Amino acid sequence: MIVGVLVVDIYIPESNSLKEKRSVLKRLKDRIRNKFNVSVSEIDEHDIWRRARIGVAHVSSNGKFTGQELQKVAKFLENDFQVEVLDYEMRYL
Repeated sequence: MIVGVLVVDIYIPESNSLKEKRSVLKRLKDRIRNKFNVSVSEIDEHDIWRRARIGVAHVSSNGKFTGQELQKVAKFLENDFQVEVLDYEMRYL
């Protein structure tokens, strides 16, 4: 079993409050879950309006497949107009 974890630092330029940030993140996380069948959670930067760190986890028996799926998630986030990807890294357990 391979567990892949994608950690993404994002910037939310249009957010002017924590309420707006949470709204954007909720929609974003729901779209990621539905499109890629992965687990998603905000893991840091909880009280900063325009910043967030999210974690995405994917489990499979094939490490190559897990890597490809996490790359697709990263590309999806880079193409989203509501957020800017500042940095991301992948880890395998």
